[in-house]
Amino acid sequence: MISNEPPRQRLIINMPTAPGKAPVPVLEQMNSEIFTLTYGSLIRQLITDFEDLDEVNKQLDTMGYNIGIRLVDEFLAKARMGKCSSFRETAEVIGKQAFQMFINVQASVTNWSSDGQECSLVFTDNPLTEFVELPEEYRDLKYCNILCGVIRGALEMVSMDVECRIIQDMLKGDDCYELRIKLKEHKDEKFPYTEDD
Repeated sequence: MISNEPPRQRLIINMPTAPGKAPVPVLEQMNSEIFTLTYGSLIRQLITDFEDLDEVNKQLDTMGYNIGIRLVDEFLAKARMGKCSSFRETAEVIGKQAFQMFINVQASVTNWSSDGQECSLVFTDNPLTEFVELPEEYRDLKYCNILCGVIRGALEMVSMDVECRIIQDMLKGDDCYELRIKLKEHKDEKFPYTEDD
Protein backbone atom coordinates (compact mmCIF):
# COMPACT_ATOMS: atom_id res chain seq x y z
CA MET A 1 0.00 0.00 0.00
CA ILE A 2 1.36 3.43 -0.92
CA SER A 3 1.34 5.96 1.87
CA ASN A 4 0.93 9.68 1.36
CA GLU A 5 2.81 10.39 4.58
CA PRO A 6 6.09 12.27 4.15
CA PRO A 7 9.20 10.10 4.51
CA ARG A 8 10.86 10.08 7.91
CA GLN A 9 14.22 11.19 6.61
CA ARG A 10 15.68 12.38 3.34
CA LEU A 11 19.14 11.87 1.97
CA ILE A 12 20.93 14.58 0.08
CA ILE A 13 18.98 17.45 1.60
CA ASN A 14 19.69 21.03 0.60
CA MET A 15 21.15 23.06 3.45
CA PRO A 16 20.47 26.76 3.93
CA THR A 17 23.22 29.17 3.00
CA ALA A 18 24.87 30.90 5.94
CA PRO A 19 25.90 34.53 5.53
CA GLY A 20 29.36 34.77 3.98
CA LYS A 21 29.42 31.09 3.02
CA ALA A 22 29.23 29.54 -0.43
CA PRO A 23 25.78 28.17 -1.29
CA VAL A 24 25.32 24.46 -0.74
CA PRO A 25 24.62 22.70 -4.04
CA VAL A 26 21.12 21.59 -4.92
CA LEU A 27 20.99 17.83 -5.46
CA GLU A 28 18.16 15.44 -6.17
CA GLN A 29 16.62 13.95 -3.05
CA MET A 30 16.12 10.28 -2.31
CA ASN A 31 14.02 8.66 0.37
CA SER A 32 16.43 7.23 2.96
CA GLU A 33 14.31 4.12 3.51
CA ILE A 34 14.51 3.18 -0.18
CA PHE A 35 18.25 3.82 -0.13
CA THR A 36 18.72 1.69 3.00
CA LEU A 37 16.67 -1.21 1.69
CA THR A 38 18.42 -1.14 -1.68
CA TYR A 39 21.82 -1.21 0.01
CA GLY A 40 20.69 -4.06 2.27
CA SER A 41 19.56 -6.04 -0.79
CA LEU A 42 22.95 -5.49 -2.37
CA ILE A 43 24.70 -6.84 0.73
CA ARG A 44 22.41 -9.86 0.83
CA GLN A 45 23.13 -10.63 -2.84
CA LEU A 46 26.90 -10.33 -2.33
CA ILE A 47 26.72 -12.76 0.61
CA THR A 48 24.73 -15.19 -1.55
CA ASP A 49 27.12 -14.86 -4.49
CA PHE A 50 30.45 -15.08 -2.65
CA GLU A 51 29.60 -17.05 0.54
CA ASP A 52 32.75 -15.62 2.14
CA LEU A 53 32.55 -12.48 4.28
CA ASP A 54 36.15 -11.46 3.56
CA GLU A 55 35.39 -11.49 -0.15
CA VAL A 56 32.14 -9.55 0.44
CA ASN A 57 34.17 -6.93 2.36
CA LYS A 58 36.62 -6.67 -0.56
CA GLN A 59 33.78 -6.35 -3.06
CA LEU A 60 32.18 -3.54 -1.03
CA ASP A 61 35.50 -1.70 -0.89
CA THR A 62 35.99 -2.10 -4.65
CA MET A 63 32.46 -0.93 -5.40
CA GLY A 64 32.96 2.08 -3.14
CA TYR A 65 36.28 2.86 -4.81
CA ASN A 66 34.61 2.86 -8.24
CA ILE A 67 31.87 5.15 -6.93
CA GLY A 68 34.42 7.47 -5.31
CA ILE A 69 36.45 8.05 -8.46
CA ARG A 70 33.28 9.24 -10.19
CA LEU A 71 31.65 11.03 -7.26
CA VAL A 72 34.56 13.41 -6.67
CA ASP A 73 33.87 15.18 -9.97
CA GLU A 74 30.27 15.86 -8.97
CA PHE A 75 31.35 17.09 -5.55
CA LEU A 76 34.01 19.43 -6.91
CA ALA A 77 31.67 20.79 -9.60
CA LYS A 78 28.78 21.45 -7.23
CA ALA A 79 30.68 22.51 -4.12
CA ARG A 80 32.52 25.24 -6.08
CA MET A 81 35.47 25.23 -3.75
CA GLY A 82 39.16 25.74 -4.30
CA LYS A 83 41.91 23.21 -3.87
CA CYS A 84 42.56 22.02 -0.31
CA SER A 85 46.00 23.01 0.93
CA SER A 86 46.58 20.06 3.26
CA PHE A 87 45.40 16.60 4.27
CA ARG A 88 43.86 18.15 7.39
CA GLU A 89 41.77 20.54 5.32
CA THR A 90 40.77 17.71 2.97
CA ALA A 91 39.59 15.58 5.90
CA GLU A 92 37.48 18.46 7.20
CA VAL A 93 35.86 18.90 3.78
CA ILE A 94 35.02 15.18 3.66
CA GLY A 95 33.52 15.12 7.16
CA LYS A 96 31.62 18.40 7.05
CA GLN A 97 30.69 18.87 3.38
CA ALA A 98 30.96 15.66 1.35
CA PHE A 99 29.22 13.45 3.93
CA GLN A 100 26.51 16.10 4.32
CA MET A 101 26.04 16.46 0.59
CA PHE A 102 25.76 12.77 -0.24
CA ILE A 103 24.38 10.99 2.84
CA ASN A 104 23.08 13.87 4.98
CA VAL A 105 25.49 13.13 7.83
CA GLN A 106 28.16 15.29 9.44
CA ALA A 107 31.25 13.50 10.69
CA SER A 108 33.67 14.85 13.27
CA VAL A 109 37.30 14.81 12.21
CA THR A 110 39.28 13.77 15.27
CA ASN A 111 42.07 11.60 16.72
CA TRP A 112 44.83 13.12 14.61
CA SER A 113 48.20 11.37 14.70
CA SER A 114 51.18 13.43 15.85
CA ASP A 115 52.53 13.67 12.30
CA GLY A 116 49.16 14.85 10.92
CA GLN A 117 49.00 11.94 8.46
CA GLU A 118 46.17 9.98 10.08
CA CYS A 119 42.75 10.89 11.46
CA SER A 120 39.31 9.50 12.20
CA LEU A 121 35.89 10.40 10.86
CA VAL A 122 33.40 9.80 13.67
CA PHE A 123 29.61 9.85 13.28
CA THR A 124 26.54 8.28 14.89
CA ASP A 125 23.85 8.71 12.23
CA ASN A 126 24.26 6.33 9.32
CA PRO A 127 21.51 5.87 6.73
CA LEU A 128 23.18 2.69 5.44
CA THR A 129 22.45 0.87 8.69
CA GLU A 130 18.92 2.00 9.43
CA PHE A 131 16.74 -1.10 10.13
CA VAL A 132 19.86 -3.34 10.20
CA GLU A 133 20.88 -5.89 12.82
CA LEU A 134 23.84 -8.17 12.22
CA PRO A 135 23.38 -11.77 13.34
CA GLU A 136 26.32 -13.30 15.20
CA GLU A 137 27.43 -15.31 12.16
CA TYR A 138 27.99 -12.03 10.28
CA ARG A 139 30.24 -10.40 12.89
CA ASP A 140 33.12 -10.28 10.39
CA LEU A 141 31.02 -8.42 7.80
CA LYS A 142 32.11 -4.81 7.34
CA TYR A 143 28.65 -3.62 6.41
CA CYS A 144 29.72 -0.04 5.67
CA ASN A 145 32.97 -0.90 3.91
CA ILE A 146 31.64 0.80 0.80
CA LEU A 147 32.28 4.15 2.53
CA CYS A 148 35.97 3.30 2.92
CA GLY A 149 36.18 2.55 -0.78
CA VAL A 150 34.41 5.79 -1.70
CA ILE A 151 36.88 7.83 0.35
CA ARG A 152 39.85 5.95 -1.09
CA GLY A 153 38.66 6.40 -4.68
CA ALA A 154 37.72 10.05 -4.31
CA LEU A 155 41.02 11.01 -2.69
CA GLU A 156 43.01 9.12 -5.29
CA MET A 157 41.43 11.37 -7.91
CA VAL A 158 42.83 14.42 -6.10
CA SER A 159 46.33 12.88 -5.88
CA MET A 160 46.12 11.43 -2.37
CA ASP A 161 46.87 7.76 -1.81
CA VAL A 162 45.10 6.80 1.42
CA GLU A 163 44.22 3.75 3.44
CA CYS A 164 40.75 3.75 5.01
CA ARG A 165 39.34 1.19 7.41
CA ILE A 166 36.50 0.79 9.89
CA ILE A 167 37.61 1.06 13.54
CA GLN A 168 34.25 1.23 15.32
CA ASP A 169 30.86 0.03 14.16
CA MET A 170 27.55 0.58 15.95
CA LEU A 171 26.20 -2.60 14.33
CA LYS A 172 28.75 -4.44 16.46
CA GLY A 173 27.91 -2.66 19.70
CA ASP A 174 30.25 0.34 19.55
CA ASP A 175 29.11 3.84 20.53
CA CYS A 176 29.76 5.35 17.10
CA TYR A 177 31.00 4.69 13.59
CA GLU A 178 34.67 5.50 13.15
CA LEU A 179 36.54 5.41 9.87
CA ARG A 180 40.32 5.71 10.16
CA ILE A 181 42.04 7.44 7.24
CA LYS A 182 45.81 7.30 6.77
CA LEU A 183 47.60 9.36 4.14
CA LYS A 184 50.21 7.12 2.52
CA GLU A 185 51.34 9.50 -0.20
CA HIS A 186 50.41 12.92 -1.50
CA LYS A 187 51.32 12.76 -5.17
CA ASP A 188 52.25 15.77 -7.21
CA GLU A 189 49.78 16.61 -9.94
CA LYS A 190 51.15 15.65 -13.33
CA PHE A 191 50.03 17.29 -16.50
CA PRO A 192 50.20 15.25 -19.71
CA TYR A 193 51.46 18.15 -21.82
CA THR A 194 54.21 20.72 -21.45
CA GLU A 195 54.36 24.21 -22.89
CA ASP A 196 56.65 22.89 -25.65
CA ASP A 197 53.98 20.46 -26.97
